[in-house]
Amino acid sequence: MNDIVNISGYKFAELDNLQDYQRLFKDKCKALGLMGTVLLTPEGSNHLLAGSREATDAYRAFLETDPNFAGIVFKQSYSDRIPFRRLRVRVKKEAITTGRPEVNPGKFTGPHISAATLKQWYDEGKDMFILDTRNDYEIKFGTFDGAVDLDIQEFSAFDEAIDKLDPAIKDKPVVMFCTGGIRCEKASPIMMEKGFKEVYQLDGGILKYFEECGGEHYHGDCYVFDGRVALKTDLSVSNYGQCQKCQNPIELTEGQIPHYMKAEHCGHCAAVQ
Repeated sequence: MNDIVNISGYKFAELDNLQDYQRLFKDKCKALGLMGTVLLTPEGSNHLLAGSREATDAYRAFLETDPNFAGIVFKQSYSDRIPFRRLRVRVKKEAITTGRPEVNPGKFTGPHISAATLKQWYDEGKDMFILDTRNDYEIKFGTFDGAVDLDIQEFSAFDEAIDKLDPAIKDKPVVMFCTGGIRCEKASPIMMEKGFKEVYQLDGGILKYFEECGGEHYHGDCYVFDGRVALKTDLSVSNYGQCQKCQNPIELTEGQIPHYMKAEHCGHCAAVQ
C-alpha cells in the first residue's frame, strides 16, 4: 500500500537567522519522523520530504505559523516506502544554484501559466517555444512534446546556454518548465533580462501538470531527486532505475543482464567503452 506521502514545495522570502531556523526545522522533522531535505537560504526555502499522512499534515500546519513559510503550495505523490535515506536540513547561499545570487525571484520573476493553460495551448497548436530547463540526464527520462533540451549538466550552466539560442526566439512566446517549478523562478528573469519578450513558467512544474492534466503532450516519465528515481504521468513510481556512473535510465529488469554491474556501468556505458 502507498501509505507514504511525498511533498515538495518552495517559497522565495528573505530569511534571517538561518542557523536558528536550521535547528528548529531539524527538531521538528525529527519529531515527526520525516525524511528528506530542507534547504534554507537568504532568498527562501525548499522542502522535499516524505512521511506518514499525519506527519506531512503536521509539517504543513507548522509552516503556516511563520509568514516566511506560510502559503507554500505543495506537490504531492505517494509511495510504499520513504524514498530518502536520511534527513538533511541545510543552509546554502541560493535555493537553486545559478552563480548569480542577485537574481531574486522574491522580488521579480516571470509570469506563471497553469497546467490547464499549457494543455490548451498544445491542443490549439499555439506557436510557442517550449524550453526544458532541467539537466540532460533528467530529460532522458521524459519531457514535453517539442521541448528544447539545452544540453546542460547542471543548472548553473543555464545562463550561458541561453546565449546560444537563435535570437529570433526572443520574439516568440517562451514556455519554460522544470520538475516542480523552482528552477524556472530563476530562469525566467534571466531570460527576460536577456531580451526575451514573452516568457512564461509552468506553475508547479511537471509534477503539478501530472496532477492536473495527466500525461497529455508529455512522453516518458519525470525524474525526481529521491530513491524512486522517476514517476509516471499518473505519479506512480516508474519502472526505471539510474546508472550511478553515466546517469542514464535503466529498466529495472536490466539489473539481471550480464553487462550491468551496479555502481560500475550499464549498457549505455558498455556501448561506448
